[in-house]
Amino acid sequence: MLQTPQAFSPLVRRLEHEQPHTFLFRGDELLLRGDDLTLPPATDAALLALPPERMHAVGMLEDRYCHAAWLDASVAPPTGYAFRKLRTLFGIWDDGMVALAGRAYQIVEWARTHRFCGACGTATAYLDHERCARCPQCGMTAYPRISPAMMVLVRRGDAILLARNAMSPTNRFSALAGFLEPGESVEEAVHREVMEEVGLNVTNLRYFGSQSWPFPHSLMIAFTADHAGGDIQVDPTEIAEARWVGPGDPLPEIAPDFSIAGRLIRAHLP
Repeated sequence: MLQTPQAFSPLVRRLEHEQPHTFLFRGDELLLRGDDLTLPPATDAALLALPPERMHAVGMLEDRYCHAAWLDASVAPPTGYAFRKLRTLFGIWDDGMVALAGRAYQIVEWARTHRFCGACGTATAYLDHERCARCPQCGMTAYPRISPAMMVLVRRGDAILLARNAMSPTNRFSALAGFLEPGESVEEAVHREVMEEVGLNVTNLRYFGSQSWPFPHSLMIAFTADHAGGDIQVDPTEIAEARWVGPGDPLPEIAPDFSIAGRLIRAHLP
């Protein structure tokens, strides 16, 4: 499952380092060597002549400094390089490095989209002691955006509820999930989303775990819950299909193991 490596420690203040890990993003694509899908060395990254204010500290991975920046949409990859979406690195990179790249992406996407104050339009300044962009004119502050989302695996006896999202490009089934609304607790969101998506009441919520999901800036907070009443009635705008899967039932294609959805389902297979 995607988790930041234990040997990593975050940094806000930029450092000088001879051989840093350099994450360069064009939108949601990461610049990598075309032959071995490794990060560019500092010498090659310097060829792109990035403005220094675009480079942001990410942290230290053991004794290697990590930093990240964004590239303009018009930038073409240098000879020998290619842009790859983070999702394509699952199973190729170590999960810890994918998680670190996801952290770097969230930082630079926040920096790219908060160069100017959302209240008065003045250019913002990044602080050295915390991850914050502050407006020198009106004082508005902006921190990296994190969007909390609940996930819940509903159980009924020995069966679990699996659903296929109507917008998913795959045929995978997963647990139910949804973003929190303003003023809502995670538990309230679980009850609301389950009712909205499949028309069921649930009880006995139990926390399972959480995972940063950088597509683009979600925090997935997973639970289990017991069925407390109602029959499945899907909202077709959200759910294409939902079914109870019990012992002996064929298991549909489910979320991969590197996601918390995959771990949640596999931990409770009938």
